[in-house]
Amino acid sequence: MFISPSRVAATSLKVLPRKGLSRALGKVARIEAPAPVLRIAMRAYCRAYGVDLSECVVPPDGYDSFDAFFTRRLRAGARPLDVDPTALVSPADGRLEDLGPIELGSTLRVKGRTYTVGEVLGDDRAASLYAGGRFAVVYLSPRDYHRVHAPVDGRVRYVRHVPGTLFPVNAIGLQHVPRLFARNERVVIEQDSPQHGPIATVMVGAIGVGRISVSFNARLITNDGRSCGEVVYAQGDAPLLSRGDELGAFHLGSTAIIFAGPGSGLQFVRRAGESVRCGEALLRRQSQRSESRE
Repeated sequence: MFISPSRVAATSLKVLPRKGLSRALGKVARIEAPAPVLRIAMRAYCRAYGVDLSECVVPPDGYDSFDAFFTRRLRAGARPLDVDPTALVSPADGRLEDLGPIELGSTLRVKGRTYTVGEVLGDDRAASLYAGGRFAVVYLSPRDYHRVHAPVDGRVRYVRHVPGTLFPVNAIGLQHVPRLFARNERVVIEQDSPQHGPIATVMVGAIGVGRISVSFNARLITNDGRSCGEVVYAQGDAPLLSRGDELGAFHLGSTAIIFAGPGSGLQFVRRAGESVRCGEALLRRQSQRSESRE
Protein backbone atom coordinates (compact mmCIF):
# COMPACT_ATOMS: atom_id res chain seq x y z
CA MET A 1 0.00 0.00 0.00
CA PHE A 2 1.38 3.38 -1.01
CA ILE A 3 1.78 5.89 1.82
CA SER A 4 2.42 9.46 0.74
CA PRO A 5 5.56 11.23 2.03
CA SER A 6 3.37 14.00 3.45
CA ARG A 7 1.46 11.48 5.58
CA VAL A 8 4.75 9.99 6.82
CA ALA A 9 5.94 13.49 7.75
CA ALA A 10 2.68 14.31 9.54
CA THR A 11 2.74 11.01 11.46
CA SER A 12 6.34 11.61 12.51
CA LEU A 13 5.51 15.09 13.77
CA LYS A 14 2.76 13.73 16.00
CA VAL A 15 5.26 11.87 18.17
CA LEU A 16 7.79 14.71 18.47
CA PRO A 17 7.83 17.18 21.41
CA ARG A 18 6.75 19.96 19.06
CA LYS A 19 6.47 22.83 21.54
CA GLY A 20 9.71 22.01 23.34
CA LEU A 21 11.50 21.65 20.02
CA SER A 22 10.07 24.97 18.86
CA ARG A 23 11.20 26.74 22.06
CA ALA A 24 14.71 25.34 21.58
CA LEU A 25 14.80 26.54 17.97
CA GLY A 26 13.58 29.94 19.16
CA LYS A 27 16.51 30.25 21.55
CA VAL A 28 18.91 29.39 18.74
CA ALA A 29 17.24 31.91 16.41
CA ARG A 30 17.72 34.70 18.98
CA ILE A 31 21.45 34.06 19.46
CA GLU A 32 23.54 36.98 18.24
CA ALA A 33 25.89 35.19 15.86
CA PRO A 34 28.95 36.72 14.13
CA ALA A 35 27.87 39.01 11.29
CA PRO A 36 29.67 37.05 8.50
CA VAL A 37 27.95 33.82 9.59
CA LEU A 38 24.55 35.48 9.66
CA ARG A 39 25.06 37.12 6.26
CA ILE A 40 25.90 33.75 4.68
CA ALA A 41 22.88 32.06 6.30
CA MET A 42 20.50 34.86 5.35
CA ARG A 43 21.73 35.03 1.74
CA ALA A 44 21.13 31.29 1.46
CA TYR A 45 17.64 31.66 2.96
CA CYS A 46 16.78 34.55 0.62
CA ARG A 47 17.93 32.55 -2.42
CA ALA A 48 16.03 29.45 -1.34
CA TYR A 49 12.73 31.23 -0.71
CA GLY A 50 12.94 34.30 -2.96
CA VAL A 51 12.94 36.90 -0.18
CA ASP A 52 13.06 40.51 -1.46
CA LEU A 53 15.16 42.50 1.01
CA SER A 54 14.98 45.68 -1.07
CA GLU A 55 11.62 46.53 0.50
CA CYS A 56 12.83 45.88 4.05
CA VAL A 57 14.53 47.96 6.73
CA VAL A 58 18.03 46.50 7.00
CA PRO A 59 20.19 47.82 9.87
CA PRO A 60 23.51 49.41 8.79
CA ASP A 61 25.45 46.53 10.37
CA GLY A 62 22.94 43.91 9.27
CA TYR A 63 20.57 41.85 11.39
CA ASP A 64 22.05 40.61 14.66
CA SER A 65 20.12 37.31 14.79
CA PHE A 66 18.03 35.08 12.57
CA ASP A 67 14.95 36.08 14.57
CA ALA A 68 15.61 39.77 13.83
CA PHE A 69 15.90 38.91 10.13
CA PHE A 70 12.74 36.82 10.12
CA THR A 71 10.68 39.52 11.86
CA ARG A 72 12.18 42.25 9.65
CA ARG A 73 10.21 45.44 9.15
CA LEU A 74 9.25 47.00 5.82
CA ARG A 75 10.26 50.40 4.51
CA ALA A 76 7.69 53.17 4.85
CA GLY A 77 5.17 53.02 2.00
CA ALA A 78 6.02 49.44 1.00
CA ARG A 79 2.44 48.32 1.75
CA PRO A 80 -0.01 51.12 0.87
CA LEU A 81 -3.52 50.75 2.27
CA ASP A 82 -6.55 50.37 0.03
CA VAL A 83 -8.02 53.82 -0.62
CA ASP A 84 -11.53 52.80 0.49
CA PRO A 85 -11.54 53.64 4.23
CA THR A 86 -14.28 51.09 4.96
CA ALA A 87 -12.59 48.14 3.21
CA LEU A 88 -11.38 45.29 5.41
CA VAL A 89 -7.77 44.78 4.36
CA SER A 90 -5.46 41.81 4.50
CA PRO A 91 -3.60 41.70 7.81
CA ALA A 92 -0.57 40.01 6.25
CA ASP A 93 1.31 39.05 3.13
CA GLY A 94 0.60 35.54 1.95
CA ARG A 95 -1.81 33.30 0.09
CA LEU A 96 -5.55 33.53 0.63
CA GLU A 97 -5.89 29.90 1.66
CA ASP A 98 -9.66 29.91 2.05
CA LEU A 99 -12.62 32.23 2.58
CA GLY A 100 -16.37 32.06 2.82
CA PRO A 101 -19.47 32.49 4.93
CA ILE A 102 -19.84 31.68 8.61
CA GLU A 103 -23.02 29.65 8.88
CA LEU A 104 -25.77 30.64 11.30
CA GLY A 105 -24.65 27.85 13.60
CA SER A 106 -21.27 29.62 13.84
CA THR A 107 -19.57 26.96 11.73
CA LEU A 108 -17.16 27.38 8.83
CA ARG A 109 -15.33 25.10 6.43
CA VAL A 110 -11.61 25.55 5.79
CA LYS A 111 -10.10 23.34 3.07
CA GLY A 112 -13.03 20.94 3.46
CA ARG A 113 -12.80 20.66 7.25
CA THR A 114 -15.52 22.00 9.55
CA TYR A 115 -14.74 24.23 12.52
CA THR A 116 -16.83 26.22 14.94
CA VAL A 117 -15.98 29.86 15.50
CA GLY A 118 -15.97 29.21 19.24
CA GLU A 119 -13.24 26.58 19.12
CA VAL A 120 -10.99 28.76 16.94
CA LEU A 121 -11.53 31.83 19.17
CA GLY A 122 -11.23 29.78 22.34
CA ASP A 123 -14.59 31.10 23.61
CA ASP A 124 -17.96 29.62 22.65
CA ARG A 125 -19.75 32.67 24.03
CA ALA A 126 -18.14 34.92 21.42
CA ALA A 127 -19.16 32.69 18.52
CA SER A 128 -22.65 34.17 18.14
CA LEU A 129 -21.16 37.56 17.23
CA TYR A 130 -19.88 36.12 13.96
CA ALA A 131 -22.70 33.77 12.90
CA GLY A 132 -23.83 34.79 9.41
CA GLY A 133 -20.64 36.77 8.81
CA ARG A 134 -17.47 36.10 6.81
CA PHE A 135 -14.05 34.52 7.38
CA ALA A 136 -10.74 34.57 5.52
CA VAL A 137 -7.54 32.57 6.05
CA VAL A 138 -4.15 33.99 5.01
CA TYR A 139 -1.18 31.58 4.97
CA LEU A 140 2.28 33.12 5.36
CA SER A 141 5.02 31.18 3.60
CA PRO A 142 8.71 31.27 4.61
CA ARG A 143 9.39 34.01 2.04
CA ASP A 144 6.73 36.40 3.35
CA TYR A 145 6.91 39.42 5.62
CA HIS A 146 5.85 38.03 9.01
CA ARG A 147 4.30 40.94 10.85
CA VAL A 148 0.51 41.14 11.15
CA HIS A 149 -1.49 44.37 10.94
CA ALA A 150 -4.95 45.60 11.86
CA PRO A 151 -7.52 44.90 9.10
CA VAL A 152 -9.82 47.73 10.31
CA ASP A 153 -9.87 50.85 12.45
CA GLY A 154 -11.01 50.23 16.00
CA ARG A 155 -10.19 49.83 19.67
CA VAL A 156 -8.93 46.49 20.92
CA ARG A 157 -11.58 44.82 23.06
CA TYR A 158 -9.46 41.90 24.20
CA VAL A 159 -6.38 39.80 23.50
CA ARG A 160 -6.74 36.10 24.27
CA HIS A 161 -3.99 33.50 24.33
CA VAL A 162 -5.39 30.07 23.46
CA PRO A 163 -2.87 27.38 24.52
CA GLY A 164 -2.33 24.47 22.19
CA THR A 165 0.19 22.40 20.31
CA LEU A 166 2.27 23.36 17.26
CA PHE A 167 1.72 21.46 14.02
CA PRO A 168 2.83 22.83 10.63
CA VAL A 169 0.18 24.99 8.95
CA ASN A 170 1.35 24.23 5.42
CA ALA A 171 -0.22 21.69 3.06
CA ILE A 172 0.99 18.78 5.23
CA GLY A 173 -0.80 20.09 8.30
CA LEU A 174 -3.95 21.09 6.45
CA GLN A 175 -4.25 17.68 4.83
CA HIS A 176 -3.29 15.37 7.68
CA VAL A 177 -4.00 17.13 10.99
CA PRO A 178 -7.71 17.18 11.90
CA ARG A 179 -8.97 20.46 13.42
CA LEU A 180 -5.56 22.05 12.87
CA PHE A 181 -6.60 25.64 13.57
CA ALA A 182 -8.40 24.62 16.76
CA ARG A 183 -5.42 22.62 18.05
CA ASN A 184 -2.46 24.91 17.41
CA GLU A 185 -1.55 27.62 19.90
CA ARG A 186 -2.95 30.98 18.88
CA VAL A 187 -3.58 34.59 19.85
CA VAL A 188 -6.99 36.20 19.26
CA ILE A 189 -7.21 39.99 18.96
CA GLU A 190 -10.71 41.48 18.69
CA GLN A 191 -11.27 45.06 17.60
CA ASP A 192 -14.49 47.06 17.84
CA SER A 193 -14.74 48.67 14.41
CA PRO A 194 -16.97 51.78 14.09
CA GLN A 195 -17.86 50.71 10.53
CA HIS A 196 -18.17 46.94 10.91
CA GLY A 197 -18.67 46.00 14.56
CA PRO A 198 -16.50 43.24 16.09
CA ILE A 199 -13.62 42.02 13.93
CA ALA A 200 -11.37 39.22 15.20
CA THR A 201 -7.85 38.52 13.94
CA VAL A 202 -6.51 35.12 14.97
CA MET A 203 -2.75 34.57 14.79
CA VAL A 204 -2.13 30.81 14.59
CA GLY A 205 1.24 29.44 15.68
CA ALA A 206 3.17 26.73 13.87
CA ILE A 207 6.03 24.35 14.51
CA GLY A 208 9.47 25.92 14.27
CA VAL A 209 10.23 28.79 16.58
CA GLY A 210 6.50 28.95 17.28
CA ARG A 211 6.45 32.30 19.11
CA ILE A 212 3.83 35.00 18.61
CA SER A 213 4.42 38.47 20.05
CA VAL A 214 1.80 41.21 20.46
CA SER A 215 3.07 44.63 19.42
CA PHE A 216 0.94 46.80 21.73
CA ASN A 217 1.44 44.60 24.81
CA ALA A 218 5.05 43.47 25.30
CA ARG A 219 4.06 41.00 28.05
CA LEU A 220 2.10 38.83 25.61
CA ILE A 221 4.55 36.37 24.05
CA THR A 222 3.53 32.77 23.38
CA ASN A 223 5.37 29.44 23.60
CA ASP A 224 7.62 30.48 26.48
CA GLY A 225 6.32 27.81 28.86
CA ARG A 226 3.45 29.76 30.39
CA SER A 227 -0.08 30.81 29.52
CA CYS A 228 -0.67 34.49 28.84
CA GLY A 229 -4.39 34.17 29.57
CA GLU A 230 -6.73 36.92 28.45
CA VAL A 231 -6.46 40.69 28.64
CA VAL A 232 -9.81 42.51 28.46
CA TYR A 233 -9.46 46.26 28.03
CA ALA A 234 -11.68 48.85 29.67
CA GLN A 235 -12.94 51.46 27.21
CA GLY A 236 -10.59 54.15 28.46
CA ASP A 237 -7.54 51.89 28.34
CA ALA A 238 -8.19 50.05 25.08
CA PRO A 239 -5.50 50.56 22.43
CA LEU A 240 -6.91 52.49 19.47
CA LEU A 241 -5.54 51.03 16.25
CA SER A 242 -5.92 52.30 12.71
CA ARG A 243 -6.01 50.06 9.66
CA GLY A 244 -2.48 48.97 8.96
CA ASP A 245 -1.18 49.48 12.51
CA GLU A 246 0.86 46.55 13.73
CA LEU A 247 -0.89 43.86 15.78
CA GLY A 248 1.95 41.43 16.29
CA ALA A 249 4.61 39.25 14.72
CA PHE A 250 5.20 35.59 13.97
CA HIS A 251 8.63 34.36 14.99
CA LEU A 252 8.48 31.67 12.30
CA GLY A 253 5.13 30.58 10.85
CA SER A 254 2.21 30.90 10.16
CA THR A 255 -1.48 31.77 9.46
CA ALA A 256 -3.84 34.66 10.19
CA ILE A 257 -7.62 34.16 10.24
CA ILE A 258 -10.11 37.03 10.08
CA PHE A 259 -13.71 36.87 11.35
CA ALA A 260 -16.26 39.57 10.49
CA GLY A 261 -19.81 39.62 11.85
CA PRO A 262 -23.05 39.76 9.83
CA GLY A 263 -23.63 43.45 10.59
CA SER A 264 -20.54 44.47 8.65
CA GLY A 265 -22.25 44.15 5.24
CA LEU A 266 -18.93 43.05 3.76
CA GLN A 267 -18.49 40.95 0.64
CA PHE A 268 -15.33 39.37 -0.74
CA VAL A 269 -13.41 41.03 -3.55
CA ARG A 270 -10.72 38.32 -3.73
CA ARG A 271 -10.74 34.59 -4.42
CA ALA A 272 -9.23 31.66 -2.55
CA GLY A 273 -5.79 30.75 -3.83
CA GLU A 274 -4.78 34.31 -4.71
CA SER A 275 -1.66 35.97 -3.35
CA VAL A 276 -2.40 39.00 -1.17
CA ARG A 277 -0.31 41.70 0.43
CA CYS A 278 -0.85 43.47 3.69
CA GLY A 279 -3.14 46.48 3.16
CA GLU A 280 -4.93 45.16 0.07
CA ALA A 281 -8.73 44.92 0.29
CA LEU A 282 -10.20 41.50 1.08
CA LEU A 283 -13.80 42.61 1.63
CA ARG A 284 -15.85 45.70 0.79
CA ARG A 285 -19.32 46.96 1.54
CA GLN A 286 -21.85 45.58 -0.92
CA SER A 287 -23.17 49.05 -1.86
CA GLN A 288 -19.67 50.27 -2.67
CA ARG A 289 -18.97 47.22 -4.83
CA SER A 290 -22.15 47.96 -6.79
CA GLU A 291 -21.22 51.63 -7.20
CA SER A 292 -17.73 50.74 -8.43
CA ARG A 293 -19.26 48.72 -11.30
CA GLU A 294 -21.46 51.52 -12.57
